[in-house]
Amino acid sequence: MEELLIITNYYPPEKGAAANRMEQLALKLNQNNYAVFVVCPLGNYPEGKLFQEYKGKFSIKENRKGIAVKRLWIYPSVSKNVLIRVFSVLSFSIGLFFYLLFKKTPRKVLVQSPPLLLSFISVFVLSLKKKKIIVNVSDLWPLAAIELNAMKEDSFSHKLSLFMERYIYKKASVLLGQSNEIIEHIHSVFPEKNCFLYRNFPDQNNSLIEPKEEGQPIKIFYAGLLGIAQGVLELCKKIDWKTHNVEFHIYGDGAEKQEINNLILSGELKNVFFYGIVNREVLHEKIKAYDVALVPLKARIYGSVPSKIFEYSSLGFPILYFGGGEGEKLVAENNLGWVAKVGNYSEINSTITTISKLTKTELFEMKKEVLETSKKAFDLDKQMKFLLSEKAF
Repeated sequence: MEELLIITNYYPPEKGAAANRMEQLALKLNQNNYAVFVVCPLGNYPEGKLFQEYKGKFSIKENRKGIAVKRLWIYPSVSKNVLIRVFSVLSFSIGLFFYLLFKKTPRKVLVQSPPLLLSFISVFVLSLKKKKIIVNVSDLWPLAAIELNAMKEDSFSHKLSLFMERYIYKKASVLLGQSNEIIEHIHSVFPEKNCFLYRNFPDQNNSLIEPKEEGQPIKIFYAGLLGIAQGVLELCKKIDWKTHNVEFHIYGDGAEKQEINNLILSGELKNVFFYGIVNREVLHEKIKAYDVALVPLKARIYGSVPSKIFEYSSLGFPILYFGGGEGEKLVAENNLGWVAKVGNYSEINSTITTISKLTKTELFEMKKEVLETSKKAFDLDKQMKFLLSEKAF
């Protein structure tokens, strides 16, 4: 059995797409005769504070679903202060630097990027030790930071980030991209690099819920990070959910959480409900009561394809996509639901009006079609078989 180390900034019991993606990759490789080891920080995300089981620990070893996990110390934070966030990533990165430098590690190592600083330090040490470095690129950083106005173009931080990004691509033996746009970007810099598309397909049993009774409001849900990039707060404000006779149910945590909750408690938002964060198994049980999954981005981010498209379509939910880019094409070309042009609140209001006029029976027929499409188009085992045959790992 061949050994492979995964280095990631997020791993369960942390919640969110990044943690789920890395655990799923570890488990799938393990099922394909790889002895997988994971190095990650002490659990803290998305709350920005150490989970109870990790408090007072400097490092810890554990076994999660047959995967050996080594957790190193981190100064946790979800602060909006850039310096504090950098220090948080640096605190883990320094410990990781010495761990990789002095500990015996497998010949093959997969590094998750971003965070850029973490992946740069990992790739730097691993290249010194002549390892096969597989870099899994889930977002294009610093390009995404520029598009989100989180970084100024040509600033010192931008130039430093560009240097780290190019170094990572240069030293990587293999690059996995979450979207075709990511691969196109990498090839625009290093045309000769060995790149593969690795979509974040779910590995779960598909199921279909029986149709709901007619006469009930259409229930749209969002589950995930409540950050600036997703723009859920603005959707709450700019869509008149009561007029549409549509309910909006929100699960998650993040920077906009408190303001969304305050607006609901004040009575300013009608037909909007907020439940906080729940674990994935509980969430999948809760959303059985709903009709449509909302997948938004506040602005089009080059290279970004939200994994929620794959997860919710595989559960039989029609998607209301409001994010532009490659994700928009995926939803439209596979007939997974509806697309509203990113940033066009008039169009998304009109689309929700159209959805509100559907019967529960019509929605159930849509769910059956979405589920069948998902089974054919988003097959994780088929994707993994191809990558293994191409010696991506």
